[in-house]
Amino acid sequence: MSNSSRFYAHSTDTTDRSDWQPLADHLNAVALLAGGFARPFGAEALAHVAGLLHDLGKYSAEFQRRLEGGARVDHSTWGAKLACERYGRLGRLIAYAIAGHHAGLANGREAGERTALDERLKARLPDLSPAFERELTLPASAAEVMPSELRKDKTRQQFQLSLLTRMIFSCVVDGDYLDTERFYGDPDTLRARDAPKPSLIELRARLDEYLSRFKIEKPIDATRADILSHARSRAENAPGMFSLTVPTGGGKTLTSLAFALDHAIAHGLDRIIFVIPFTSIVEQNAAVFREAFGDLGEHAIVEHHSAFTEPKGMKHDSAAKLRIAMENWDARVVVTTSVQFFESLYAARPSRCRKLHNIANSVVILDEAQVLPLPLLRPCVTVLDELALNYRTSVVLCTATQPALNAPKFEGGFANVRELAPEPQRLFDALARVKLEIAGPLDDEQLAQRMRDRDRVLCIVNNKRHAQALFKSIEHEPGARHLSTLMHATHRTRVLDDVRKLLKEEKPCRLVSTSLIEAGVDVDFPHVLRAEAGLDSIAQAAGRCNRNGKRPRDESIVTVFWPANPDWKPPKELEAFADKAREVLRNHGDDPLSLAAIETYFNELYWQKGVEALDKRNLLGLIEDGGLDGFAFEHIERAFRMIDNADMPIIVADDEQSQKLVRDLRFATQCGGTARKLQPYIVQVRPQVHARLAASGAIQPIEQERFGTQFMQLITMNLYDERYGLRVDEDSGLTIEGLIR
Repeated sequence: MSNSSRFYAHSTDTTDRSDWQPLADHLNAVALLAGGFARPFGAEALAHVAGLLHDLGKYSAEFQRRLEGGARVDHSTWGAKLACERYGRLGRLIAYAIAGHHAGLANGREAGERTALDERLKARLPDLSPAFERELTLPASAAEVMPSELRKDKTRQQFQLSLLTRMIFSCVVDGDYLDTERFYGDPDTLRARDAPKPSLIELRARLDEYLSRFKIEKPIDATRADILSHARSRAENAPGMFSLTVPTGGGKTLTSLAFALDHAIAHGLDRIIFVIPFTSIVEQNAAVFREAFGDLGEHAIVEHHSAFTEPKGMKHDSAAKLRIAMENWDARVVVTTSVQFFESLYAARPSRCRKLHNIANSVVILDEAQVLPLPLLRPCVTVLDELALNYRTSVVLCTATQPALNAPKFEGGFANVRELAPEPQRLFDALARVKLEIAGPLDDEQLAQRMRDRDRVLCIVNNKRHAQALFKSIEHEPGARHLSTLMHATHRTRVLDDVRKLLKEEKPCRLVSTSLIEAGVDVDFPHVLRAEAGLDSIAQAAGRCNRNGKRPRDESIVTVFWPANPDWKPPKELEAFADKAREVLRNHGDDPLSLAAIETYFNELYWQKGVEALDKRNLLGLIEDGGLDGFAFEHIERAFRMIDNADMPIIVADDEQSQKLVRDLRFATQCGGTARKLQPYIVQVRPQVHARLAASGAIQPIEQERFGTQFMQLITMNLYDERYGLRVDEDSGLTIEGLIR
């Protein structure tokens, strides 16, 4: 066929088309990639045909003119239309993926931001050349593309189809991105993508070498070694659901990594994904893994969260490779947030869904499983269970306070969960390191006095204003420190480093913090005060007391109190947790942090909330009721939000590094890399606070003519205090006290 009659997928500036990409080459390449991605979950043929059809509309004279500068042309709908015509209900499933591979998954019937699939299938399309029949080999019938391994669950059949649709969508989108990048990509990017990854066997060898350096010097070391050995002995168990129920300080992080490596190697799984609720712990765990893997760490680990910056000293090619791997999680070890993980599984946009197929054939470690948000608990449990059932994903629920998520007590809960820890109750007895006492109501002066009376003490409160107010009353005491999210991440890291140094040297250290310190932060106080909260939060607070078991249990006291000042009551969303914790504390006074107490707490909490409150937006009902014809992908994406707020970022450039980054941003042609590096210098505030600061001129946009108000920088630097962080109260001259929690 002459060049003039050929069909192309992508063009260049070459007028003779000699280096343009033939359409059949692109479609076959995407089909091979997509099919390979879907192989672990038995949908290779289905993804393959979706890849063949995704750009079918480019077989039109109108689109070929578009490559020469003509008008925009819908090139996605033809493939969706043909899929429905030839493959029936399975065709409808892949039609969503084909039609949405650029704009995103649309609703089936009801229009949203995107045109509904039904409307697109009815629209008039450019004439399709019959050349596609000669150049592509399409399956003859639906029977040839039927998934081979989908195990059906009568209670969630439509949910299963909706997740399969997203997975096929992920395969097609990633295949399309990769092949297009292969055609257009610059050499550095392609070299970075093609660079070999260390194998899981190599990583395990490095981890084993690292673990061999640990010496057993204290009873707690022997217990941690026992937990590690027992969990690893279970690695040959078939993929599925597991739990690792270990008290704080029992070595869960390295134990879960070791089990995951052993288990993945034993069963031919591809990667390990750590899902962590808090960004600070993502960074902390990733740093631990890099240390364990040595020089292989920078080639093996991807952090994916809003505050990611490349580790200091990372080589340019390694940094490029990690940025690429963030897009689709093509790495051996992924460390990400709960928000990124779960919102992607319910997303509709190509950029969010691209990585989903790489969750299949993996080990997912769900750290601190108890902090999943109650309004989305059933959708989170359902998708985890489906990943374990049909996507060769082993899920490990890893926590000291195991939530009661097993069926039949929890409707739609997990079945056949296997425990990796040896005799959890014995572990809790062996690792019991604190005494819990109930102090009742305490006002701020009483709290301050308790902190003055102790040289090293941590007080955890429920909101930022309370933390600032309490710290103000003790700030002149030796070792007084304050920690909250009104400080940017780099500032918090400095404070924590200082706190650890004071504690190690046994110098006075009086720390007032919000609950952010409970998220696995490695500090060890002899005394902890905790404002009333959920029992799981109280247990996490206890994990900051006598963490390494160096002091007698009777001298390591965790005091739970009720704030006497009504302004410091638990936030409304925490009241149910605190109320149920009070009840359990009364009824389990002998051992309120026991496994039995924790199980009672979660059972009662879920029963009190009821089934509807655990899927507050009725997402599962919406999926089941809509069915394949009416999947509401756009609506689901908007409704599934792990963090239901609209906090807005402010850049606080208070050191040489952050000021240099702001200067770089002013002259950057592309802002993505610099913006990512600025994440650790951001403070999030409520929209009302943001608006008042902007109106007063205290914050101003960086390069507004180019970026609009995307990057707002704090200009009035006396509003940011080295002790308090961002001061947005009456003392600042801005009458917005009370708007920050």
